[in-house]
Amino acid sequence: MIRHDSRTRAVRFAPRMMAAALTGLCIAALAAQMALAQDDSDQKIIKSHGYSFFGDLKYPEDYEHFDYVNPDAPKGGEISIALAGSFDSMNPYTRKGRAAALSTVMYESLLGQVLAGSGALPADDFDEMYGLLAHTIEYPEDKSWVIFHMRPEAEFSDGTPVTAHDVLFSHNLLLDEGLKSYAEAVRKRIPKAEVIDDHTIKFYFADGISRRSLIDQVGSVPVWSKKWYEESGAKLDESRLETSPGSGPYVIEDLDVNRRVIFKRNPDYWGWDLPINQGRHNFDTIRLEYFADSTAAFEAFKAGEVTFRTEADPKNWASAYDFPALNRGDVVREELPDGMPPDMSGIVFNLGSEPLKDKKVREAVALALNFEWTNKSLLYGLYAQQRSYSDGTRLEAKGLPEGEELAFLESLGDVVPEEIFTEEPWTPHESDPDRLTSRKNLRQALKLFEEAGWSVGDGGKLRNADGQTMKLNFLFNASGSPTDRAIAENFVVNLKAMGVDATFESVDSSQYSKRERDRDYDLVFDGYPALLGTGTGLAQRLGSEAAEYSLFNPAGLASPLVDKIIEESLMTESQEEEDVTIRALDRALRHEFIVIPDGYKPDHWVAFWDMYEHPEEIPPYALGTLDFWWVNEEKAEELKASGALK
Repeated sequence: MIRHDSRTRAVRFAPRMMAAALTGLCIAALAAQMALAQDDSDQKIIKSHGYSFFGDLKYPEDYEHFDYVNPDAPKGGEISIALAGSFDSMNPYTRKGRAAALSTVMYESLLGQVLAGSGALPADDFDEMYGLLAHTIEYPEDKSWVIFHMRPEAEFSDGTPVTAHDVLFSHNLLLDEGLKSYAEAVRKRIPKAEVIDDHTIKFYFADGISRRSLIDQVGSVPVWSKKWYEESGAKLDESRLETSPGSGPYVIEDLDVNRRVIFKRNPDYWGWDLPINQGRHNFDTIRLEYFADSTAAFEAFKAGEVTFRTEADPKNWASAYDFPALNRGDVVREELPDGMPPDMSGIVFNLGSEPLKDKKVREAVALALNFEWTNKSLLYGLYAQQRSYSDGTRLEAKGLPEGEELAFLESLGDVVPEEIFTEEPWTPHESDPDRLTSRKNLRQALKLFEEAGWSVGDGGKLRNADGQTMKLNFLFNASGSPTDRAIAENFVVNLKAMGVDATFESVDSSQYSKRERDRDYDLVFDGYPALLGTGTGLAQRLGSEAAEYSLFNPAGLASPLVDKIIEESLMTESQEEEDVTIRALDRALRHEFIVIPDGYKPDHWVAFWDMYEHPEEIPPYALGTLDFWWVNEEKAEELKASGALK
């Protein structure tokens, strides 16, 4: 199932003041700068080709390529992928419009990121980043600032150089016109940025805050052309098809709204010889084809109109891969290991919905999902059910808190409810795999509803003390898979059996995007990324400050307990301390109960026409299809010669 799984203008204050006041401020500023210089002189200045918070890097300065890539992978050929839905924009940095997939593929950052914007780079270590537009970074031990030294050879696809002025412009543009939740968080943490020279930029970080996700955040800002934006008058907060030139290995070759986008590998790309790029960006062409729904997208793959597919539907995986091209060996079907813990995805509660503000109501509603029946009847027994935001890792909370985790939770004071200490972490309920509606769960749900003030009244409907019925709407994207639809519809059937006045509403992709942004739903398929470590992104996704409008917090969670744990986690100074706080955060999020997990596939399910190859071992943190797979031209020619592909 596909779920919806940011980075940074110097803040300038220029009020009119009396000359004496200005003089005083200048003297104070000079004194502060001298003090900062003195502080820095007492610290070790770290210079490096990459960055990790704790300072350990797997790859040395003279590394030649990442271990998992094939540095001799041939360049050439095409990969084509089908997507269900539509698009009307190539700008994913605005709330307006629906952006096409890979809309960011043309842009690079100071520190390298994975091509498709997901997973990690390098894909064999989640906590490291290496220089891309920057060849070196330097920062003091206290990480109060960072300087990036940029590669002078870097240039945009229009041939103009990429400079520090473009980096500062991009940082400011995100603050002025980007998402509100992002801009507010960054302004507090990064009060100033300045260009030192054309290829050197410095960012200053606020005093008294955690140094987590600061250097990597500014290092991950997509760098846009200042010249193009100023000459075109384009805005970041508008939906548009025009794109600024990027400095990355791909450029847009063709664009047909709601039908296709074609990206072409740029032969004049400036960075082909960098070690970070060896064995990567191997396809000459990446073609994205859009279809009305997932069924049409699958048919296009079977017919060879598209050539690669990551399967998300277990029904398809179990029963639909029986067609001529596969049976004669022209299509390959593989299950590849996935080293990432699963996202906490499923049915998300909108905590702004009046009845769902009560946790007992949420617990009762959750009993309407019969995972065991769903897995057996709809998912072909192929799914596992996630219980934790760090499922299967050392960060998963288990049993009652003890040792360092107990001590940490006790140090937080009254913000921690007593149940955290006396009850084991939430785990999914069990259901009868042979019956959609479990009588035991129905009785338990009605008991919870009654405790929350809802009783079954006239017409078998749940009503509160004022006689109002409980109304819940499940919003669904019409381009979603038939299996997803079946799960949602059966869930609604069980809600109705409990007495909930539940409705299932299927809307087209454009309406769905707007409704989801506006949080206009009670229940929706969505989720939260797995917890792998700390960072300021946790506050944006899970924190109270931006809960009302953050696009990354579909439940609208605003929990003082979660806020406090994140705050303390950001201040940890060792991996061991960080692990304790993330384990506590997993426990707290499961206590808050904002998602009904609907299961996950433990491996990557992929199918492709037999002309693509990949490294023998897939790294744990990325499948990497568009990153480090390649075309075997001999096999491609054989498929064309046989008439299997055009």
